[in-house]
Parts: sequence; C-alpha cells; structure tokens
Amino acid sequence: MIEFAALILVSTLFILVSTLFGGMMLYSFGFAPIIFHALPSEDAGHFIRAAFPWYYLFVIVTGGLSGAILLLSDSWSAALAFAISAVAIYARQVLMPRINAARDEQLQGNTEAKGRFGRLHGLSVVLNFIQLIAAGYVLFRFL
Repeated sequence: MIEFAALILVSTLFILVSTLFGGMMLYSFGFAPIIFHALPSEDAGHFIRAAFPWYYLFVIVTGGLSGAILLLSDSWSAALAFAISAVAIYARQVLMPRINAARDEQLQGNTEAKGRFGRLHGLSVVLNFIQLIAAGYVLFRFL
C-alpha cells in the first residue's frame, strides 16, 4: 500500500513538473511568437498583456505545488521549484506593471520610456529563461 501511495505521489509530481516545464516552453516559444506573427502589433500587444497574468499564475501554482511535494523527497529540487514560483510572483506583481507602464508611456511619445521598457522587458525575458532552465533541471533530476 505504501509503495502504491509513493508511486501515485511520484507520478503526480512528475506530471506537475512536466506541466510546468512544458507550459513555460509552449508559452515562450510557441504561443507568444505566434501571436505576434498572426496579429497586428497593437492587437498582439493587448492580447499578450491580457495573457501574461494568467501565465504567471500558472507558473506560481505549478511551481509552488511541485515545491511542496518535492519537500518530501528532494530539498534541492523543492528549493528550485519554490524559487521559480517566487520569481513568477515578482514578475507578475512588480515587473509586469512596470513593463506595462513603460510601454504605455512609450506609446504616448515619451522617448525615455522606450529605454526603460527595453530594459524591463529584457529583464523579464532573462528571468523567464532562468526559470525555464531551473524547471528543466528539476525535470531532469527525475531521470
């Protein structure tokens, strides 16, 4: 019975971490680029802006759940999963509003906002890439 429970727990954890990694890959390299390719720039920007809070919520929840379960067996992977969630919280609550404000200012003609938008957006891309590597590493540790 204990072996069955352990199998269920490990399977659930593997599905969670795989979903986290796969969802991040799909959003970063599939969904977002296709939106900007298929829609006019302004429409794509509005669509992506509406989708990002949900993306970050997905990362926060799946990373947090993965971390909580990983605490039972692999503290290093648990720490990485919690870090992925923490970075997503920062990106959603702090970075994303700043990016949106800079973009709005840029569209209103503020030339200084263009540089600020570029730096903030670049930071969000780097953080997302680091999170993606961390999620891939946690998944790799299952092998």
